[in-house]
Amino acid sequence: MSDIPFAVPSTAGTLLDRMGIEVTHVDADGATGTMPVAGNTQPYGLLHGGASAVLAETLGSLAAAAHAGPGRAAVGIELNATHHRSARSGVVVGHARALHRGRSLVTYEVVVEDGDGRRLCTARLTCMVIDAPV
Repeated sequence: MSDIPFAVPSTAGTLLDRMGIEVTHVDADGATGTMPVAGNTQPYGLLHGGASAVLAETLGSLAAAAHAGPGRAAVGIELNATHHRSARSGVVVGHARALHRGRSLVTYEVVVEDGDGRRLCTARLTCMVIDAPV
């Protein structure tokens, strides 16, 4: 697929912007990003599991798009997440790593960790690679 450097599109006004997600690295092999716990909690003050899922899908999808290359797009078709523990404060870090990079399907494992490197969530995202919409 593509070894062309990948430019992350603008996140202004997107869910990433509202959740404070900052993408720090993207290539076809994986992606890394951060997200604050503050503002992304459930009513008991814990990091919301859905927030971890959003971070995971964001990082995996961007890496899949980098793999897809110009004129192609990656769309998520399946996401699962196991929540191991939670966080009440600080910033969490997500690391997506390619498990399979095919011509039409790609799969990434995404690990979300707290500031001390403790695993909070393990997710797996599968995307379909399609022709980019015109």
